[in-house]
Amino acid sequence: MLSFPQIDPIIFSIGPLHVRWYGLMYVIGFIATYVLVQKQIEDFKFRSLGRHFENLNLVLILSVIVGGRLGYVLFYNFSYYLRHPLEIAATWNGGMSFHGACIALFFGGWFYCRKHDIDFWRSADIYVATVPIGLCLGRLGNFINGELYGRVTDSPLGMVFPGGGPLPRHPSQLYEAFLEGVVLFILLWSLRKRPWENRANWPHGAICALFFVGYGIVRIIVENFREPDLQIGFIYKTITMGQLLSGAMIAAGSIMWFLCNKRIQSRDKG
Repeated sequence: MLSFPQIDPIIFSIGPLHVRWYGLMYVIGFIATYVLVQKQIEDFKFRSLGRHFENLNLVLILSVIVGGRLGYVLFYNFSYYLRHPLEIAATWNGGMSFHGACIALFFGGWFYCRKHDIDFWRSADIYVATVPIGLCLGRLGNFINGELYGRVTDSPLGMVFPGGGPLPRHPSQLYEAFLEGVVLFILLWSLRKRPWENRANWPHGAICALFFVGYGIVRIIVENFREPDLQIGFIYKTITMGQLLSGAMIAAGSIMWFLCNKRIQSRDKG
């Protein structure tokens, strides 16, 4: 059995202001995306996106925060927030949903690109290739907070989490950090040039579709080790809300891949 590292979730405090590791992870993730997206814009000479880069970033950051929070409210604790609507804005108490953030990112980006005549699928591929970095950092933040821990296990990887009772549990946050973060980043980053170099087989939008499918598969696997949210438990038998939403992501990514390929085929025929 491994020992859970005693890391204070609060890095430092200035009066009533607390700087937390979890919040810092978000900031580092946004900075990493900023740098890597800018690099791709220069590499691919995507000038129309470059002209709107700063404003689009602001829209996407707001989409992550608002979508992540509303996703948690709607998918994971709707009855509670229906009774306490003023607490919806209390993000400092925790509660963010990746699936909610993903939906908001997709439609926020689509709306902005459509309004300013920017190729959405090219933009989506460029941004999505960097998303796993933020996912990895976010899961590390969850681990430091001792939240979203795994199910009880007798595995040598088990840890006793401060809020998880006396029995060892899977450090599922680290599994997610590795699979959703490291593995998915290596895959997407290594393929990021394909739509620009081989558009016949890799249309723009393919990297985005691959992310949806890849994340969905990884999340469904890891959910088998993660403790279901106490307030909702299992949705049906052994199926969790995370698995249900990730299944929808796989379906959406598959449809996205089909439509992007169909668009290229129609263009070639025309």
